[in-house]
Amino acid sequence: MIGSWAGAMGHTQWMPEVWLSMGVDGNGDGRISPFGPPDDALAGTAQYLVKRGHYRRDEGWGYEVRLPARARLAGQRTIGAWQKQGVTRANGQPFPRPGEQASLWRPVAGGPVFLITQNFRAVRSYNPADSYALATVHLADRIRGEGPFVQQFPGGERILTLAEVQEIQRLLTAQGFDTNGMDGRIGPETVVAVRAFQRKAGLKPADGYAGLKVLARLRQGA
Repeated sequence: MIGSWAGAMGHTQWMPEVWLSMGVDGNGDGRISPFGPPDDALAGTAQYLVKRGHYRRDEGWGYEVRLPARARLAGQRTIGAWQKQGVTRANGQPFPRPGEQASLWRPVAGGPVFLITQNFRAVRSYNPADSYALATVHLADRIRGEGPFVQQFPGGERILTLAEVQEIQRLLTAQGFDTNGMDGRIGPETVVAVRAFQRKAGLKPADGYAGLKVLARLRQGA
């Protein structure tokens, strides 16, 4: 088994031990491979979440909620019990399964608050980072057609539109920072150009991120 310099390998970036113990022949070709068609990787990941993460079928990962005044964040209880204390879904919809066990979680002050269940912890078992797990389960919700968080995280920026990215590229090029075209895609040339502009304009951090702050400063220069 040949992995990267850090040992992780294949579509879902597992260590060899995980492939050997959790791998599944998802496409029925008689071998378990982390490379090539993704069938084995997806089937193995599902098995990992069930066996190591204790994922519960037909339950949610959690819900963004609103809290009543003086809410107590500690403890785990059923969602129905949280409702009796005044906790409601942030989007105004009812909880689909009041019997699920959940605990309250506020990732950062001023940001959204969640009731999280065992299935959130199952996803977190794959990568022990709260932000990684939240991004994963929220992406799954968006794929199913649900909306963005009602309460945004502090300091976050919305994603630029295609036209705004093209405008950034046009303004950068006009000010001497070549982006190698204005296709609306943030490739390596655009990142380098943004970083150079940030340094010249005194924007910190000079990380090459083409966001709203960079666009506003470019418009000032134009």
